[in-house]
Amino acid sequence: MPGSGAIRRPRALTRALEASGASVDHGGMPSLAGKLLVASRKLRDPNFSRTVVLMLEHNDEGSLGVVLNRLSQQTVSEVWRAIEFDPCDNDQLLNTGGPVPGPLIALHACEELAEKPLLPGLFISMQKETVDPLVRQTEHAFRLYTGNSGWGAGQLDDELQAGGWLSAPAKADDVFAEPEALWPEVTRRIALDIMLPAGDRSRVPPDASMN
Repeated sequence: MPGSGAIRRPRALTRALEASGASVDHGGMPSLAGKLLVASRKLRDPNFSRTVVLMLEHNDEGSLGVVLNRLSQQTVSEVWRAIEFDPCDNDQLLNTGGPVPGPLIALHACEELAEKPLLPGLFISMQKETVDPLVRQTEHAFRLYTGNSGWGAGQLDDELQAGGWLSAPAKADDVFAEPEALWPEVTRRIALDIMLPAGDRSRVPPDASMN
């Protein structure tokens, strides 16, 4: 949880927000920014067991994302009191974006308060001037993340090659899905895409990991 009223960006995330269009890392490998990472059963790190991570940055300098399907025990109201913002009567739980301490990150559907588009219908905000009014409005869905998931240069690529992660296209709805249902759902989508012909997709069970 941040220790002051300032919401600061890590350098990698600042670069991600400043980028536009499809991104490619310096080595020519397509970037995973804007895509999902889905933990496979080979991944033994308890921080990421059965997690779905939305990638915000992925290049040869490192990678950064937020876990979508883990809730914290802190409410918006509690965090706003702790960082000395004006009181906010909002009991929505924050999400735990990962084990790396960092600034608050808001993913949301409110274009008027967007700092940068991330996906169709999904935006990112980190500044007090946009995040504070975002958590006070009730018209648009949002998720607020404390902490993030970071990898050093080449680390995530090694984990991908070892089979620890699968990648999948992301949708705005993934951010707002029920946390406990997201990993089975995205796992099933991957199975639909790579395991079966289109005509056989109805045979995939709701939790494809049960096969």
